[in-house]
Amino acid sequence: MRHLLTLFDLTTDELQLILNTALHLKGELKRGARPPILDRYTLALLFEKPSLRTRVSFETGMTQLGGNSLFLGEDVGWGKRESPSDFTNVLGQFVDAVACRAKSHDRVEQLASFNAMPVINSLTDLSHPCQALADVLTIQEAFGSLDGRHLVFVGDGNNVSRSLALASAMLGLRFTLACPAGYELDEPWLARIRARFPAADLRQVSDPHAAVHDADAIYTDVWTSMGQEAESKVRRKAFADYQLNAELMASAPPTARVLHCLPAVRGEEITDDVIDGPQSDVINQAGNRMHAQKALLVFLLRPDWIEENVKIDSAL
Repeated sequence: MRHLLTLFDLTTDELQLILNTALHLKGELKRGARPPILDRYTLALLFEKPSLRTRVSFETGMTQLGGNSLFLGEDVGWGKRESPSDFTNVLGQFVDAVACRAKSHDRVEQLASFNAMPVINSLTDLSHPCQALADVLTIQEAFGSLDGRHLVFVGDGNNVSRSLALASAMLGLRFTLACPAGYELDEPWLARIRARFPAADLRQVSDPHAAVHDADAIYTDVWTSMGQEAESKVRRKAFADYQLNAELMASAPPTARVLHCLPAVRGEEITDDVIDGPQSDVINQAGNRMHAQKALLVFLLRPDWIEENVKIDSAL
């Protein structure tokens, strides 16, 4: 049984195939076609954290694929009313897959350990693979090819930048994290990436202007993520020189695209003129959450459909 807890659960060829499938399904939708690939399949959305893009994109995506989704909040008592094994194994009797948005990565690992149904990590403190799928899909659409492109993340070594560093290593992008001292990617994660992808071009620098000078995509995220609210004042001070604004964009090529996983704190990590400006792909990026996740669901539940309908060779 396959799960997606981090992108380490995929080979490079599988990741490329999911992106090709996403492009295929997005093209079909633009033509008005919604093939019922997952007719009568049910996806459970098991969420411990609030969501807009993740919940709506998964629910709408399942509907477009001919399936159904169930939102499971705190009322189902995950980890409270019964043992983890009873909860998970019973859930597996009812649904075909579960997308889990959890406070701790250990929670999704435990959920997957019972192999009751495929488990998709739709956000944890460690990793956000669904976001990374949409992000590289957006860069692919913008430039036509990912190989050798330079992705610069201006922010801290959080779950999103971890996933993007890994996706970049898998797909041949150069990845640079521009951050203040003490906010870098953790060494165990970097060591794991380099052990599997020794040719990966991953860098961490302190000067955001130097980082973006040859960037193809410039990405930022909130300075204070969910669960870090007590650090907000310290973080605002530490990241004061890392705002994605007109001055920083002036150091980048005019062809560079702007990305943000949203929600944004406008006026903090990014300014209105940049997020709403002509170089911004933020709205398309948000929309690509649905297309990437539809492809992932088909990959996990109906790989036979992909084999019959999607070209395996990649233009990435």
